[in-house]
Amino acid sequence: MHRTPVLLGLIAVATLQIVTPVIGYRPWPHLKPNSSDLMFGGSKKFEGSSEFVHMRYHMGPVLTASITIHTIWYGRWQKSQKKIIREFINSISAVNAKHPSVAGWWKTVQLYTDQTGSNISRTVSLGEEKNDRFYSHGKSLTRLSIQSVIKSAVTASTKPLPINAKSGLYLLLTSDDVHVQDFCGQVCGFHYFTFPSIVGYTLPYAWVGNSAKLCPGLCAYPFAVPEYMQGLKPLKSPNGDVGIDGMISVIGHEVAELATNPLVNAWYAGQDPVAPVEIADLCEGIYGTGGGGSYMGQLLNDKFGATYNMNGIRRKYLVQWVWNHIVSYCTGPNALD
Repeated sequence: MHRTPVLLGLIAVATLQIVTPVIGYRPWPHLKPNSSDLMFGGSKKFEGSSEFVHMRYHMGPVLTASITIHTIWYGRWQKSQKKIIREFINSISAVNAKHPSVAGWWKTVQLYTDQTGSNISRTVSLGEEKNDRFYSHGKSLTRLSIQSVIKSAVTASTKPLPINAKSGLYLLLTSDDVHVQDFCGQVCGFHYFTFPSIVGYTLPYAWVGNSAKLCPGLCAYPFAVPEYMQGLKPLKSPNGDVGIDGMISVIGHEVAELATNPLVNAWYAGQDPVAPVEIADLCEGIYGTGGGGSYMGQLLNDKFGATYNMNGIRRKYLVQWVWNHIVSYCTGPNALD
């Protein structure tokens, strides 16, 4: 293996109201080439921004108890796809993984504390799973109907997902034939909390979609590129599934932000609690040393030519870095691994 700097072309950032979006390093087509938005986004959410780097604690709860991720598989999923995602989640607490590791990346998340000074939990485990292979709420979901899917999973007559409001996270994953409101146009995933009026409980959750058929050039970037970006070749994905490898970084982004800001009143920058700038938002597009702007940073290539930046238990992944509020810049697994 050797380190290789990967220079990627156009990127863009879009902002969304109501819930926190995952936007990351995406070449959104509505932005004009050569504009400053292609470099840093209209909100200027990049490393070194004097407006947004002031990460502050707003006194809300964070996840200091052992974190359990309960997964809802919505639609049709291959066993191999589930395995890649499960192994990524299990890798977050895998201390024996080869460096640089997913567990090392999570150590930056652990630096965040609550009012008592207790840190985010080191332990993240895969909890119960629910399969919704018959699309119980259809193949076109809104932000509110996503909460209805979660309600169905936690109130099912057979094997309902457990209710754990203090340390449980609910991860809704939609298959590549499911349309979700704003998916591919503004977001690749987002997180929020459920409304008691819909679900019956306040539960932190995230949704992430498989973009393989709908918009791989946006949400599986850089393992796929949009047609209009002629001449730019996609990178080879580390697990041989462009859609799933693209999802991994979005899942990591959301889980990190759920741990540090589960009810959207804990750790975030900026003045807007409706659309807070969180610990992964501040590192959009940064995956390695020197990253920023249109440069992802120094990455790794395996012997097959696949690109990654950290190791899991048995697999390799490309995961975005997160904001380290102690040193006030983005850090990855090498910093604390």
